[in-house]
Amino acid sequence: MKMKPIGDQVLVKEKEKADKTDGGIILVDAGYSQEFVYADVISVGPGLFTQTGNRIPMTVKSGDRILLNKSMLGDQKKVKLDGENYHLVREMEIAMVSVPE
Repeated sequence: MKMKPIGDQVLVKEKEKADKTDGGIILVDAGYSQEFVYADVISVGPGLFTQTGNRIPMTVKSGDRILLNKSMLGDQKKVKLDGENYHLVREMEIAMVSVPE
């Protein structure tokens, strides 16, 4: 079943945390959790409407890489579609978006 977010909802897939560098060095978690996580934008809603009926366009798009505060990815925002795990967040919860260099 094909699903698309509505309003200002953004469907994201959290990036796997690397446990080894490209050179083969094993990364060890120092016992603290990172406050922010990277995620890839899978799909976005069309945006919200103002009180006058104008649509506020979304600033992120499918394919963007974003930075989210880890607290924004709680269990209540988990979504499982076609056997894959995703998170559904509001656009205002996104801290940063990648920009082309």
